[in-house]
Amino acid sequence: MSAGLRVRVLEASQRVGGRVWTSRQWPDLPMDLGATWVHGAKNNPVTVLANKVGAARVATRYDSAIWLSEDGRKLHLMSALDEVDAALEQIRDQVDDADRDMSLAQAVRASSYWAQGDVDQRRLLRKWINTSVEHEYGADWSKVSTWYFDDDKDYPGEDVLFPGGFDQIIPTMAQGLDITLGAEVQAISPAGAGALVHLTDGTAIQADHVVVTVPLGVLQQGVIRFGAPLNKKRQKAIKTLQMGLLNKCVLRFDRIAWPDDVDWLQWFSPQEGVWAEWTSLAQCAGLPVLIGFNAGPEAREIEKLDDRETVAAATAALRGMFGSDFPAPVGAQITRWGQDRLAFGSYSYNGVGTRGRTREKLAGTDWDGALVFAGEAASPRYFGTAHGAILSGQSAAKDIVKLRRQHAKRRAAALSRPVIAQDPIERKI
Repeated sequence: MSAGLRVRVLEASQRVGGRVWTSRQWPDLPMDLGATWVHGAKNNPVTVLANKVGAARVATRYDSAIWLSEDGRKLHLMSALDEVDAALEQIRDQVDDADRDMSLAQAVRASSYWAQGDVDQRRLLRKWINTSVEHEYGADWSKVSTWYFDDDKDYPGEDVLFPGGFDQIIPTMAQGLDITLGAEVQAISPAGAGALVHLTDGTAIQADHVVVTVPLGVLQQGVIRFGAPLNKKRQKAIKTLQMGLLNKCVLRFDRIAWPDDVDWLQWFSPQEGVWAEWTSLAQCAGLPVLIGFNAGPEAREIEKLDDRETVAAATAALRGMFGSDFPAPVGAQITRWGQDRLAFGSYSYNGVGTRGRTREKLAGTDWDGALVFAGEAASPRYFGTAHGAILSGQSAAKDIVKLRRQHAKRRAAALSRPVIAQDPIERKI
């Protein structure tokens, strides 16, 4: 729009932001049910937007954590965690020399460390993978690429969150745009030099260029029909990349009844990977709130529970950590991103078969520039993040502006060519 093009945004939901979703269910306490952290605040595009609106931020640290045994005993695992992290790197080094990529689960189970380790060593390694890989990337360790699961970059600085809600940056991004809410796209078809966008209400919209920013899960489910084949490399990228799942259960209490000097609670749950990681908002924001995370297949199973059952399971886990007298929550908010038909998951990760250039093949133009793909999944180095989505969108906009300028130059060149009148006999010959 700033380059002078007419832009219309079609938003399928009744709110802007997509997977940036701040709930105002508790008027005095905004809760981010989608994007939460700015990962690396220094020079981050989200930081630039947050500074524009003066949004307050607070920092959390991954090393500010308490580790608890299954029965709630406090564990001192600093050196042990360093050992399992080194073991995981060694396992990856071994796979680097293999002829083909494999899932992290396959690599670990085939390793000498796993074969020779005792029950406690295996359990700690599995817990570390659940925390640092599955929850970080919304991944399933039986599907995530050992070679490329962390093939992303970080911005420097702290990880921060917004006490007033991540959605504070959205109005600045949306300012001046023509946005149609509740506009679900059913199909996109080529039309002349551009494309025709078909909505579920029967409306058809002609455009010179269409920027497709729907989540990877929507592309994989075939929710949008494309009237002509996509580039084969793009089709392969859509199939190879995986849509991850990370769900939150936000619990509000009448008081802080857990250690208030840490940001993270790590628990060796009796059910591997279930209610095993929590964020506390006590230290960073002084709030009596705990956020329980579940990822991958465990998250999909918990999604099948209703709200009452989910809260009961989460409360039982906390009582397993802190004792039977741990208070019941006074409020709860629960996400089920896997069941959201506008997302079908939380964010993308690198599955087995992914290569360093897979996301580059998802991004960019198709149909001679009539289609442009963008979004966090199309961000080669910042996938799975809000800033990755922003950077990808900016790249798509630049692609379109470049195409328009090239078209304009060709038209100008064509008009400047001299027209030579030929003799009728010469034309016939």
